[in-house]
Amino acid sequence: MRLQTTVVVAEGSEPLKIAAEVFVPAELAQPPLALICLPGGGMSRRYYDLQAADGDESFSFARQMAKRGYLVVTLDHAGIGDSDRPADSYALTPERVMQANAEATAQLLARLRDGSLLPALGPLPTLRSIGIGHSMGAMFTILQQAAQAQHAAIAVLGFSTRGLPEYVSPRVKELAAQSVEAVRAELVESARKMFGGAHYPEIKPNPQASRIFEGAQADPRGVEAIKAARAPLLPVPAFFSMIPGNVAPEAARISVPVFLGLGERDMVGDPQRVPAAFSASPAVELYLQPGAGHSHFLFDSRFELYDRLAGWMVSALAHLDEGRA
Repeated sequence: MRLQTTVVVAEGSEPLKIAAEVFVPAELAQPPLALICLPGGGMSRRYYDLQAADGDESFSFARQMAKRGYLVVTLDHAGIGDSDRPADSYALTPERVMQANAEATAQLLARLRDGSLLPALGPLPTLRSIGIGHSMGAMFTILQQAAQAQHAAIAVLGFSTRGLPEYVSPRVKELAAQSVEAVRAELVESARKMFGGAHYPEIKPNPQASRIFEGAQADPRGVEAIKAARAPLLPVPAFFSMIPGNVAPEAARISVPVFLGLGERDMVGDPQRVPAAFSASPAVELYLQPGAGHSHFLFDSRFELYDRLAGWMVSALAHLDEGRA
């Protein structure tokens, strides 16, 4: 079963609709668990539900996790996919997008817990959530967890606080070396310069990007399927995700278990250095997905990723429960 819904959140004086999709398992795992999934830059929520032309559902993270008994909720960021798109994309700062995601998450979880969203399941008062984010979506998951502490654990896929220093100007790197706060003070202005003031810029396909995201080892069926998930960029968050040390202060405050899922050919720098960013987490698990580039669900090793992530969720919750005993 799959349910499409929208959540209206407040952005200043104007309502902002955030689109969400809920994938419901045939049999709910116990204890009940909801995965709140945020897509990366240039992707809509459909990244988590890739549909192959031949009907193979193995590229769909949402359906694979639902088969394992988990509720899966996929969200479109403000300005992306079926969510409302303000005319001024530079007004969608990381903070504002994160706040909209957090409010949408709170409303959806409340409705799942009181039974009003899925009456057939009845109330789920003990429902817990795990935040799942890919690339820029992982950045938002970290920001959201640091600010709201909504999730019992988080899974960070294809992201590190290293940023992408090779894509930013010397001026930005100089500011970042001083402090992240120095870059944040000029964030909108710097993003306008990088994207030439364009609203909701599109990522143009090029050979270099294809090698990083897909590469020769990706399944052609998945490569074709991901085209339907493409979306414009949110310029300010996209720029922010490239800055060295982007969300390092927030990552250092994460106090729940963290799963780091990185492709062997990902874009995060030295993967062995990524766990150190989550210094307050009681348990950090690093998983390197064999042969994978940045778009993890396109590769044959996606099955191993699904299994490792599902196993980690069980152990992470057990770890938390032991700590409370």
